[in-house]
Amino acid sequence: MRHQYLYLDPELIRQLLAGLDLLRLFNQLVLASGGDVEEAMDWMRYLQRQGYLPEELDLDQFFASLEEQDLVGRDGEGALQLTSGGERRIRRSAFEEIFSGLDRAGPGYHPVHDAGEGIERLPETRPYAFGDDLNLIDSPRSLENALRRTKGDLTLAEEDIEIFETEHLTACATVVAIDISHSMILYGEDRITPAKTVALALTELITTRYPKDHLAVILFGDRAQEVALGEIPYIQAGPYHTNTRDALQLARSLLARRKQPNKQIFLITDGKPSAITENGRIYKNPFGLDMRIVNLTLEEADLCRRQKVVVTTFMLATDPMLTQFVEKLTQINRGRAYFASPYNLGEFILADYIRNRRRRIR
Repeated sequence: MRHQYLYLDPELIRQLLAGLDLLRLFNQLVLASGGDVEEAMDWMRYLQRQGYLPEELDLDQFFASLEEQDLVGRDGEGALQLTSGGERRIRRSAFEEIFSGLDRAGPGYHPVHDAGEGIERLPETRPYAFGDDLNLIDSPRSLENALRRTKGDLTLAEEDIEIFETEHLTACATVVAIDISHSMILYGEDRITPAKTVALALTELITTRYPKDHLAVILFGDRAQEVALGEIPYIQAGPYHTNTRDALQLARSLLARRKQPNKQIFLITDGKPSAITENGRIYKNPFGLDMRIVNLTLEEADLCRRQKVVVTTFMLATDPMLTQFVEKLTQINRGRAYFASPYNLGEFILADYIRNRRRRIR
């Protein structure tokens, strides 16, 4: 069966069609097809035949405009494919879908744990000390302190003045690890397309906002391997198990080579590890949470913590057993976890074990 619409988020399709955002719809279909431009175009024609797109809409003209804008092009055999510009546009579209509502404490944030003079102003304040930057004075709070001290007589004293705290921001080395196991497409539920969307958004965030950072991408199924950033739109899940431990080990080894002082792993998965590598061989158990696999995976998360590598997990499932495992991994690593339904990537539940808080982000 060529057109498998169970792999597409119906609500997202309805939103795109309601606003007739053809480019976003095309980008979504390209991701769902593993980067196959011609298949994405076939799906758009199918949507029009089914009445989801207006009959008078000239799709051929839209497809021609994609070539004119250099978003798609032809290879040596004449087949259509994404251009580098098209890949960048898909990354930007993914970023807009996911991170437009996130604040600076979200993914890609680069704090040093100690507060002090820096370039990023915090909402917290502290008493003024001689030598502090006067531009950081919190005027409303300082005046409020003076009024409270004098009981309404506005006479400002040094003891009333408060300034905003700041944090240092510094370069960071990041590895994005994407789960490509069979569970990412199991039972007709597509988790690999949302996983690619998150990965694309993260790469867009890091490459555009933090150009001095180092960024690498790895895929993990039975084993983990590094891939080029440009390969993300073309990733597809396969008949693999989930070797999360191997992913963390490879990511940690890649980060060990980097000189950036901050190091982090973004783990994009549906949660359940089902394989480990021991003495060059893969031990697998696809049925449930095997304690041998789980415990060794959690030990790797703890090793990351001891080497000051923060793990941020994007959990694309809602099964209680799976989320419980991710919670435990995140707690051990003292990292962060974002829990999201594959059908609503614009809203996360953030479990932040660095600052010991949990909140909803939209």
